[in-house]
Amino acid sequence: MLAKDQILFSDNHLLAVSKPGGLLTQPSGTTEDSVEAQAREWVKREFNKPGAVFLEAVHRIDREVSGVVLFARTSKALSRLNEQIRDRKTRKIYHALIEQALPKKAGTLTHWLIHGDHRALVGCETDPDAKQAVLHYRVLGTAWKMWLIEIQLETGRYHQIRAQLAAEGCPIAGDAKYGAKRRFAENTIALHHRQLEIVHPVKHTVIVITAPYPAAWPS
Repeated sequence: MLAKDQILFSDNHLLAVSKPGGLLTQPSGTTEDSVEAQAREWVKREFNKPGAVFLEAVHRIDREVSGVVLFARTSKALSRLNEQIRDRKTRKIYHALIEQALPKKAGTLTHWLIHGDHRALVGCETDPDAKQAVLHYRVLGTAWKMWLIEIQLETGRYHQIRAQLAAEGCPIAGDAKYGAKRRFAENTIALHHRQLEIVHPVKHTVIVITAPYPAAWPS
């Protein structure tokens, strides 16, 4: 059940919610809960919709990750937002706690990633299945003897942030799959989709949606 403070933005076209770490973004075909299922129930109650509710995730974040998830409430909104993502007209900001310091206070990481079996593998440009992954980062400070960094994605590859930071020897806290030694909150890693900037698909105004840190993060 979505709590009131999880609703970050809502109108007739869009719904943005704050997903807790450890919860799936979309239904998996099992009885396991997801933030999409919870959001659909919220829309039914909030807008008193007796029948089926149109609600589609515009993007996904990993189960272990917290933060902004945006849903389209109409097919027109979904189509236009998908086009924005394809044209790289959205802006996605993540925050992460990493175990080791990056070599510079700010910079760009570029790798070639291969979608492996439930993980991303770092390959090279000549690998036939590899796709270029680019992110920009800056160090915000330190917390709990770790480094808090801000990440802006230029591309959107599978497990991109997790794999790229691990490839630099700086895994995200709690991310044992990618070599982290420090534990984080149960079933989560220290990666948070902090902010999403989009152009409203109908009103054509810029919307900036920000998700507060989960309770497990340092204040």
